[in-house]
Amino acid sequence: MDTFSVLISLFLGIGLAASAGFRVFLPLLALSIAGYYEYIPLTENWEWIGSLTAIITLAAATFLEIFGYYIPWFDNLLDTIALPLATVAGTIVIVATVADMDPVVTWALAIIAGGGTASAIKGNAAALRVGSTATTGGIANPLVTTVETGTATIMSVASIFIPIVAFIVVLLLFYGIFRFYKKLRKKPSPRP
Repeated sequence: MDTFSVLISLFLGIGLAASAGFRVFLPLLALSIAGYYEYIPLTENWEWIGSLTAIITLAAATFLEIFGYYIPWFDNLLDTIALPLATVAGTIVIVATVADMDPVVTWALAIIAGGGTASAIKGNAAALRVGSTATTGGIANPLVTTVETGTATIMSVASIFIPIVAFIVVLLLFYGIFRFYKKLRKKPSPRP
């Protein structure tokens, strides 16, 4: 595999990992469908993710996850268990798509780039939901859920069909997160 192909597969994986930060199972379902139709080559040990059984299982999990986020008290609980799951899903999507590399390098990239991207996005999305719950009493949470699901869908599709653009969007997301926290740190604390 040439360097360009490795970069494209890495961009694909990072885009799907970011998507996993918004919805854990949706990017796995997208990867499964793309693998089933042989649009994306899956690494040898991960070909099972492109099976019909995996598609059906991931479709059910995706539906339940999306529906669960619309239940007012359950959405915050779901965020608690989704953070470690998103990290695992982010790692999996890179391991499943990056081929012809030393396994040590692949797993290191998967854990750092995939798991790190997914957990950073999920952590910030969970903080947004907590803020929404605190400021609106949970009334705005369905809107937050819809935006997160839409973003996960767009990121998953973009990652599969135009991975370079998906990677650029991930960079922009991280830049936005960086700017937000930088702005928070500059705010003067209220004086008594």
